[in-house]
Amino acid sequence: MSDNHHEEDHTGPIKTPKQLLLAVGYSFVLPVFIIIGLVYFVTSANKPQAGSSNAPEAVAARIQKVGAVEIRDANRELKAGADVFKAQCSACHATGAAGAPKFGDKAAWGPRIGKGYEALLTSALKGKGAMGAQGGGDFEDLEIGRAVVYMANEGGAKFSEPKKAEAK
Repeated sequence: MSDNHHEEDHTGPIKTPKQLLLAVGYSFVLPVFIIIGLVYFVTSANKPQAGSSNAPEAVAARIQKVGAVEIRDANRELKAGADVFKAQCSACHATGAAGAPKFGDKAAWGPRIGKGYEALLTSALKGKGAMGAQGGGDFEDLEIGRAVVYMANEGGAKFSEPKKAEAK
């Protein structure tokens, strides 16, 4: 009687040995096929990162060298302050763009001139506010200094133009 009672208590989705073999087979085989399908899906198509392109120009831009060496003529004639102003500074200082003091505006240049040439030169070389650093750009620091003197003198200063240091 206990044997019958034990069999009657057993209830579940698997009733026969055939169902048990099918359940075991599907629980191992089906995940393997799902994994194979996912691997095939991921590796089957070329999926570049967002924002990247396989155009030759884009590839060349991504693999370019980190640094570059620029060779300049150390004996070239240094530019005058007016020339540097026209080439580098006039874009903002001629129009007053981004809060830059306009060229020749004595009221705007007055407080800046009061801080002295060194403060103006430091601001020009390292950048200030919306103005980017000019040091290490197309012009030498001495040429940027000449442009600072040119602009400040037009704004009412009486700075003397910096001279090239004599080599010993």
